[in-house]
Amino acid sequence: MVTLAGCSGSQSDEAATRAIADAAKTGKEWLTYGGSYDEQRFSQLGAITKDNVSSLGIAWSYDMKVPHGVEATPIVAGGVMYVTSAWSIVYALDAKTGKELWVHDPEVPRETLAKGCCDAVNRGVAIYDGMVFVGTYDGRLQALDAKTGKLVWSKVTVDQTKPYTITGAPRVVKGRVLIGNGGAELGVRGYVSAYDAADGDLAWRFYTTPNPDKKADGAASDEALAAKGNATWGDKGGWQTAGGGTVWDTIVYDEVNDSVLIGTGNSSPWNDEKRDPGGKGDNLFVSSIVALDPATGKYKWHFQETPRDKWDFTATQAIVLADLPIGKDGAKQRVIMHAPKNGFFYVLDAKTGTFLSGKAYAPMTWATGLDANGRPIENPAARNPTAEGTLVVPGPPGAHNWPPMAYNPDTGLVYIPTEKNGQLYQYKPGDGEAKSFWNVGYNMAGGIPPGLPKGMLPQVQSGQGGGLLAWDPVKQEARWSVDLGAPGNGGILTTKTGLVFQGTKAGLLRAYDATDGKVLWEINLKRGASAAPMTYEIDGEQYIAIATGWGSAWALNHGLFWKDKVNREIGRLVVIKLGANGALPDNGPLAVEASPKGAAFGTPEQVMLGYQRYAENCMVCHGPMVQSSGVLPDLRWSAVSADPAAWRQVVIDGALKGNGMVAFGQNLSPEDAEAIRAYALGQAWMAVANGDAKPPKGK
Repeated sequence: MVTLAGCSGSQSDEAATRAIADAAKTGKEWLTYGGSYDEQRFSQLGAITKDNVSSLGIAWSYDMKVPHGVEATPIVAGGVMYVTSAWSIVYALDAKTGKELWVHDPEVPRETLAKGCCDAVNRGVAIYDGMVFVGTYDGRLQALDAKTGKLVWSKVTVDQTKPYTITGAPRVVKGRVLIGNGGAELGVRGYVSAYDAADGDLAWRFYTTPNPDKKADGAASDEALAAKGNATWGDKGGWQTAGGGTVWDTIVYDEVNDSVLIGTGNSSPWNDEKRDPGGKGDNLFVSSIVALDPATGKYKWHFQETPRDKWDFTATQAIVLADLPIGKDGAKQRVIMHAPKNGFFYVLDAKTGTFLSGKAYAPMTWATGLDANGRPIENPAARNPTAEGTLVVPGPPGAHNWPPMAYNPDTGLVYIPTEKNGQLYQYKPGDGEAKSFWNVGYNMAGGIPPGLPKGMLPQVQSGQGGGLLAWDPVKQEARWSVDLGAPGNGGILTTKTGLVFQGTKAGLLRAYDATDGKVLWEINLKRGASAAPMTYEIDGEQYIAIATGWGSAWALNHGLFWKDKVNREIGRLVVIKLGANGALPDNGPLAVEASPKGAAFGTPEQVMLGYQRYAENCMVCHGPMVQSSGVLPDLRWSAVSADPAAWRQVVIDGALKGNGMVAFGQNLSPEDAEAIRAYALGQAWMAVANGDAKPPKGK
C-alpha cells in the first residue's frame, strides 16, 4: 500500500507525485486511473510479449455484489487491488489471489437510477495517504481507510434534490481530491470541485456555465465566466435553469505545466433554439477542455471543440498528454491529444491550449473540417434540423464515447475505441413540451419507427457499430482499424512489447499486434466489457485485469442491437496471466420467458400516444421499440403489463422505486401510462408475428 507522510503539505505532495511517476516508469503498480499522470495507459512491463501472449489464461476471477454495468479501471498498490462496481461499491482484493479483503457499500438509494442517463456505473477510485476515494452515484465523495475500508469522511458534493449523479473516478492532485458530476441531459449546471484529502473541506469549485442571473457564486470560476463566459449566452434561455457542461469523467493533471485539465459535457438542453433562443454565442464552457490552477482552481485557458453544442458532443473523453515530434525540425513538443464525441482528433499545445492540428477520425455529416484555429466548419443543415428530421453523424453516442483510448510512444500511435452511429434530429417550434424528465429540447421519438416490421432489424443495426482504430497523431491519419461489429466496446491498454488489449461488448478480451492490428489472442469473458484493462506485476509475474458486467449506455438503451439477450448477471473482475488455466463460471439461463403476458389492445391513436410517451420517458432505460438487452426488464414480457391496476401502481405511483423504477406521476397522466401499456403489448405481439417471440401457452 502506498502510504505517504502528511496530508496536504508540500513534502507529501511531492512524494505522491514521485510515487506515481516512478510507478509509471516500472509498470509494477497502477496507482492512478490512466496508469500515469499523462493518462497514456501504456505499460513498461515486458513479460507478456507477442511470442507468448497465446499462453495467457485465467488466473482468478471475483464476482461482485450487484448487476449492472461495470466501467472501472482497477488501482493496484502494495499488492492490493481497489475496484468499483455498479452502485459505487468499492472492493479491496489481494491482487495476486483475488481474496476479498474488504467491501464498502455506500448504500446508494436505488431510486436515484432515474437521475442518470447511462446506468448506475462507476469508473473507479483514487488513492492517497492511506486512503481510498470514491464518488457515489447519488453525489457524495467518500474517503475510506485503505487497510480496513472504514469510512473516514463523506461529503455531499451536489444538490441532491436535483438530478445530479457521479460516475467518474476522482483524481488526487497536490493533496486535494477532484471530482465532477453528471446530469446535463436532465437539466443541471456542471462544475468540478476540489476537497482537502485529509478532512474533506471544500478548497475550490469551478463552474463551467454561468450562474442563471450571471452573478458571482464565490467560486474560482467567477472571474473567467465574467470575462469570457457570460457574454456567450443570451439573456432569455432555458440555460437559466441548467446550462450543462458537466465534468462527468476526464480530470487530468499535467505535471509539467502544473495544470488541471478538465473535459466538459454537453449543453443543457441540447437544442440551442430552446436553450438560448436568439443567442449567437458559443455557450462557454460547454464541450471544451479547460485548464485550471490546481492550487486555486483559477482559469488558465480553454479550447472549445464544439461551439454552441446542440448534438450532445461532449468533450469528456480521455485527455492524453505526450511529447510529440511536431516542432521545428522534428523537435518534441508537449501536447494534449483528444478524440471527443464530435469525430475530430485534436492536438493542442499543453501549456497554452493553442490548436496545433486536427482532422476527422470518423465519418461525419455535421461538419466538413476545421479552420486554422480548430473551429469546426459546420454543415448548416445539421445546425438547423427540419421538422421532418435531419440525419446527423455521429449521433449522441459519439464517434468515441467514455471508454479510454491509449497511446504507445514506441509505435507513436493512439488506439481509439470508436463508434458508428447517427441520429435523426427533429424540431418543430410549435410543438408542445415533452412530458419527460429529459431535458434535450427535441422530439425523442424522432427517427424511431413505432414498430419493427419483420426484416427491418438488419437495416436498423447496419447504422450502428464499433471498432478499434490506430491513429497517427503526427500525420493525423489512420494506420489500421478493426471492425468489431457491435458498438459499446471497452477501453484500451497498450504495452512496450507492442501489444494492444481491449475487451468487447460481446464478451471477448483480445490482444492485438500494435503495429498492424493482427489478432494474436482472445478469450471469452462470458460477460460484456466496457472498462479498460490494466496490468501490474507481483513476485515477478505480470497480470492483466479487466472488469466486466452487462450494462452501461449501449446495453441499457440500445437493446434492439443485441438480438441474443444477455442475462442480468452480476459484475465480475477477471485477471489473467501467462500459463494460467482457470475457468470462468457459465452464465445462468434467462429468467423471463419472451412471450406476451396480456392481450393487445388500444385504438391506433392510443398506441401512437403510448409510442410518443414511451420515447420521452422510458426508452433510454428500457430500450427503443420496447426492446431491452436485459439490463432492465423488457416490458414486452413483463407480467405487470397484463394488469392495468398493477401497471398504474408501478408507473404512476412508484411501487417499485426500491428497484430504481420511480414514480412518473409528475410527468404522465393515468391515460398516458395506459397508452404506454398498449404500445408495449402491441410491440410484444408484433415480435410474435415476426417469429422473434413465442405466443403465451395455450394461444
